Amino acid sequence: MNVSYALRLFCICSATFFFVNALLSFAVKFVSKAAIRVAEKMRPRSASHFLLGVRLLPFALGLSAVLGLCIPSYLWLEPQATAERVGWVFLTFALFGALVCALSIGRAVRAVAVSNRYNRAWLKEGHEDRLTTEDSNAVIVENNVPLLAVAGVYRPRLMISEGVLRSLSAEQLAVALRHEKAHCGSRDNLKRLLLLLVPDAIPFVSSLSSLDREWSKFSEWAADDEAVQGDARRALSLAEALLRVARMGAGPQLSFLHTSLVAADQDLSARVDRLLSLEPARFESLPWKRFVTGASFLLLSASVAALMLLPATLSSVHRLLELFLH
Repeated sequence: MNVSYALRLFCICSATFFFVNALLSFAVKFVSKAAIRVAEKMRPRSASHFLLGVRLLPFALGLSAVLGLCIPSYLWLEPQATAERVGWVFLTFALFGALVCALSIGRAVRAVAVSNRYNRAWLKEGHEDRLTTEDSNAVIVENNVPLLAVAGVYRPRLMISEGVLRSLSAEQLAVALRHEKAHCGSRDNLKRLLLLLVPDAIPFVSSLSSLDREWSKFSEWAADDEAVQGDARRALSLAEALLRVARMGAGPQLSFLHTSLVAADQDLSARVDRLLSLEPARFESLPWKRFVTGASFLLLSASVAALMLLPATLSSVHRLLELFLH
């Protein structure tokens, strides 16, 4: 494979991804309010999964178009010896595609760097110990800042300051730790990293930030629900813990990859009101629904894979790419 052939393939992939991702991102933005209304009728954990899927859909389909259609059709039908002129529209799309991907990677790298810097500082000024309240290992930071968070993506750790330990009662601390362990169990920091890595529709413009905020809100609500498990006493203790930590003052400016008990950008009053009302879940998760959803997904995946492998499909894609190229 010569350099010009590989470079042309890279440009085609970049331009195609940008076109599909941008088109679907604007489509998702158009239906985002309806998606949020649907999510509000679900349990918080199901709502967070649903919104995360909607948020990742443009990226997933854009990547599938590149890997399943562009690359196979180009390698199969494009002769290496050809030298073609390309149009400015195509080059602009290719540049924008490379740029949005580079910006998303840079955003994720910066967040990881900030997260690691905080983690090293906390480990340096603190020590790891086992909290008897929930029999959990945690890094206890020797300062009075309002810090109770999950740090790390692949091996998340609990970080807690001595100030928080002194401020919370044993019952409040226990339910607060359950809240953070629920974030660990659902791998929310890994999901946050995925959100950072998903390219925007166009460079320097975040078109789906409302879905990001709603996903974060429902993730917090889900962790609250899993911590209290329908117990009114635990719900009251968690509400008190939230208020006590919030009243300790402004905490450190954490990385997006830290999941804090009291996040600066979250509506604290709404969480407290939910905990005090402790309304029962309106929907039950039925096994047959999960089976139907899984079977539908597998059937759709198999149909898409079969379609992508058809020679006629690849030939049609190659003709479209030829038109796009010029």
